[in-house]
Amino acid sequence: MGATKSVTDASFAVDVLKSDKPVLVDFWAEWCGPCRKVSPLLEEIAGEMGDQVTIVKLNIDENPETARAYRVMSVPTLTVFKNGEPVQSIAGAKPKGELVKLIESAL
Repeated sequence: MGATKSVTDASFAVDVLKSDKPVLVDFWAEWCGPCRKVSPLLEEIAGEMGDQVTIVKLNIDENPETARAYRVMSVPTLTVFKNGEPVQSIAGAKPKGELVKLIESAL
């Protein structure tokens, strides 16, 4: 991992909910093909927009509590949190432009 950061059930509150800037959470799983397509795009975006947004990845198999709390039904689910609240969410692999728009909607 480069510009993105892994979070867990234990670190979610501090890393995401208490963040002073918007956070894009990538709810993903090892076995998920579309998740692997989205991952390099998120790395790129994190490198380009890291001063405005934090991009984190949460493995739903290893961290089921948080995935359940936010009703993640499919992966990848990408949710933008701002001021501790989920504000936008999309499911499935999307092109980079759509991911950037999702983030910009929360800035």
